[in-house]
Amino acid sequence: MNTYELISIGLYMLLMVLIGFYSWRKSTSNSEEFLIGGRKMGAAVTALSAGAADMSGWLLMGLPGAMYAAGLSSSWIAIGLTIGAFLNYVLVAPRLRVYTEVAKNSITLPVFFENRFHDKTQLLKIVSSIFILVFFTLYTSAGMVSGGRLFESAFNMDYYTGLYVTTFVVVLYTFLGGFLAVSLTDFVQGTIMVTALVILPIVMVFQIGSLGETMEIIENKNPTYLNLFTGTTTISIISLLAWGLGYFGQPHILVRFMAIDSVKDISKARNIGISWMIFTVGGAMLVGLFGIAYLAKFDAETMTKFDGSKALAETIFIYVSRVLFHPLIGGFLLSAILAAVMSTISSQLLVTSSSMTEDIYRAFFNRQASAKTMLMVSRLSVLIVAVIALLLSLTPKDSILNLVGNAWAGFGAAFGPLILLSLLWKRTTAMGGLLGMIVGGATVLLWVYLPHDHKDVYEMIPGFILGFLTIVVVSLLSKPVSKEVQDEFDEVTKIVKS
Repeated sequence: MNTYELISIGLYMLLMVLIGFYSWRKSTSNSEEFLIGGRKMGAAVTALSAGAADMSGWLLMGLPGAMYAAGLSSSWIAIGLTIGAFLNYVLVAPRLRVYTEVAKNSITLPVFFENRFHDKTQLLKIVSSIFILVFFTLYTSAGMVSGGRLFESAFNMDYYTGLYVTTFVVVLYTFLGGFLAVSLTDFVQGTIMVTALVILPIVMVFQIGSLGETMEIIENKNPTYLNLFTGTTTISIISLLAWGLGYFGQPHILVRFMAIDSVKDISKARNIGISWMIFTVGGAMLVGLFGIAYLAKFDAETMTKFDGSKALAETIFIYVSRVLFHPLIGGFLLSAILAAVMSTISSQLLVTSSSMTEDIYRAFFNRQASAKTMLMVSRLSVLIVAVIALLLSLTPKDSILNLVGNAWAGFGAAFGPLILLSLLWKRTTAMGGLLGMIVGGATVLLWVYLPHDHKDVYEMIPGFILGFLTIVVVSLLSKPVSKEVQDEFDEVTKIVKS
């Protein structure tokens, strides 16, 4: 690693740790503050935190790499995700913020499911907690692996050094400051990401000469690069767009809506969040697309390497950051990748910790636990999850990483239909919710792991549809919900509309 790059990365990590200490002093008197920031998050912090928690290293490596390799036909996933994020803000965010407070101040999704349906069996809470614990531990592990690989590929450092440094910094600020630290660091990380992704394409165009020349070079190399539909199929387009459905069920994103200060701030958060997403996702795509022209004009040798390797093509952001800028600035831009990785890890760590604390420890071991005890358990849970995820990361196996690749679909299909229907349909029952969650999650796993001829269909589609239909059918066949549940639903509707 260049000395200047080391300085930039070091300053970035120091800032993350300082935010952790600030948050520790500011808002960690009890587990509610530690896990959802005492529901005091402003619109801007909520928006960028939700965005940064969502976008992992995929945004700065996977997406530019896909655009470099295939051109505009790779953008369908970005279009699907942007539409999904917008609908999530419109359909889910306001009602979830109000409902989680009305339903006995629920501070985790499993507790919300239990309180929303007045579920005395606790099955909803147990099953959803198991989903979160298993999938997010693996998800977190994959994030740590990404951190290690980043240091290995971008900075020519040992994989384990990168893994330990990334893990230590993320765990430290999450352990110290909880949700506030995670949200504030996400805000900073989101700002770094959008800055990097706006600057790079602009500078690339200036270096090449003009936008017209850039597009001309791309077209001359391969006209299909600029065609949205060439090189893809209808099934593939639908599958990529379906990624947007996943937003309705991602616990680490939904918890941001639960923590916002006021429901009135959600429209402001939506405008900020979707603008941020358009700039970051659009910038990432342009880095990959303009990278085709840049290499074709200035570096034919590297172009040949990138054209022949998908893995190398995914380093186009790293390559351009280094070539176009002084190492001090380049290091800042490279920290954007680290920011994307770390923001996702910290969010997943916290959600998994909250599930262990609120849904398992308080529910089954110590119902009368004091605020101080719950805070201690919350912090301890962060460490336990981090250690397990780190151990999995030491010898990353394909099976783990493959499972994590399907976690977005797993959460989307298991929780997405239930979140939507519990917020929007009064008739939804606990049994319908429980069976829908199991059917949605199980369908994703079976679709992925059983041999069949429809693997080109994204597993989210059958999982989401079957989960949704199960909830509707079972709810209609079940005994109608109690008057208390109906009254709560009406109260939420009234508050949201006021």
